[in-house]
Formats: sequence, C-alpha cells, structure tokens
Amino acid sequence: MNVLIIEDETLTARRLEKLLHTYDPGIRVLARIPSVAKTLRWFEENPAPKPDLIFLDIHLEDDLGFRIIEQLRLTIPIIFTTAYDEYMLQAFKANSIDYLLKPIDYEELVTAIEKFRSFQKLFSETVPPAPDLTELVSLLEKTRPAAYKERFMVTIGPKIKSVETEQIAYFFFEDKATFLSTLEGQNLDVDYSLDRLAGLLNPRQFFRVNRSFLVSLGAIRTIHTFSGGKLKLDLHPKPRQEVFVSGDRVTDFKEWLGR
Repeated sequence: MNVLIIEDETLTARRLEKLLHTYDPGIRVLARIPSVAKTLRWFEENPAPKPDLIFLDIHLEDDLGFRIIEQLRLTIPIIFTTAYDEYMLQAFKANSIDYLLKPIDYEELVTAIEKFRSFQKLFSETVPPAPDLTELVSLLEKTRPAAYKERFMVTIGPKIKSVETEQIAYFFFEDKATFLSTLEGQNLDVDYSLDRLAGLLNPRQFFRVNRSFLVSLGAIRTIHTFSGGKLKLDLHPKPRQEVFVSGDRVTDFKEWLGR
C-alpha cells in the first residue's frame, strides 16, 4: 500500500510513519509534505505511483488542507488528522470523512486503516466523485481554534520531550534553524518557523520583536531606550546576541506592553 503523509509538524509526521510501519512494515510512504503548495507540486512532478491512501492534516503551514482536494479534485481516500473539537468532527462525519484526533493513537490508527481496507475494493472498482467541501471549508475558516499551543514536542538525542509553553522564555532563529529557550536556559530546536509560531502562540504572551526573536513577556527584565526611539531588551535567560526591537515594531511593542 502506497501512502502519502501531508503534515506540517515534522515530529508528528515521523511518528505517524513509524506507527504505520508498526502496523504493516510493507506500507510504503511516498513522501511527507508540509504544505499545500508543496503537495500540489509533488503531484505534478510525481504522476506515478499514485498513493492508495492519504493522511491529511487540516491546518497546514500555508493554508487549509482542503485546498489540495479542491484544486486537484482528488478522489483518493483520505484520513484526516485534526486537533479540532467534537463540534467540528461532526462536520467531518456529515461529509463521510474519516479522521484521527491528534495526538494520534495507535489503536485508532489501526481501526481507521482497517475501515479503509474494508472499502478498498469498492474504491478500486468505482471512482467516487470529488467531494464538495465548500461549506466545510467555510465553516472551518469561521471557527478556527481559539486555543493557542500549550506545549511543544522537541527531540533531545534519542528522546522526545514535551515543553510547556509557560516554560518558554523566547524563540529565536539562528544558523538557519529555529530554537526555543526555556526559563532554565536550555536551547532546543523546534520544527517551526518564527512566522508559523507567531500564529500558534497567544499574542498576549509572546511578541515578535524582530526577524530573529519572538519573546515572552515574562522573559523581559529591562528595556533600554536610545535616541531615535530604538529599544534594547535584557532577557532572562540571557541570549547569545543582543536583542533590539525593530523600528517598525516599536509602537506595537509599546502597546503590547501596556495591555
């Protein structure tokens, strides 16, 4: 069985692939893709072999996963992976869409695959029409989750650790990689861009002060003012480089501090 994983969280995609191989070592993962744009390009560049089954994250790094179905008019069976609540899941059921709630449970994964295999013969003999997802996409866009990310999964050597957002002082970009710095001063790499993080974190708690730093309010110890309105931040724990608020963000930064 050929499988395509469309998921923007690298650790989640890797774990899903591992679970699939635990279920059946013969499953072939054709690719792990993090975005709508890259998925469209992949299908254009890889006409064969086609996946028998797709695991599709609903909220990708650049758009809703449903855009892929719309643009390609996909009729390939899809199992959605989602963090949406029960209300949203009712919408998926109404559209005959199977789903796995994150974090993905192995037993639920097995049940979903067995369900797919029970209908696989039907899929091979008939070509179902591409689903009309207009109403579902509209519903999702109107009801995006209000909850912000509460924890991050990071890899430390052979181990995976969960870091609570409350324990993070700031995120920073360095040497073409993104890191989080804990309140204890531990720097750990994360599979997110700062742009993506800015949309996942509570804006009352974190602020993007420049292109390289996204800081927590609690990490700011002192703010130094310079001529021309320039601001320098003393953060705890102390970063390896000086941190300044970009000139075009000073006004918004001051408003953020005063909330």
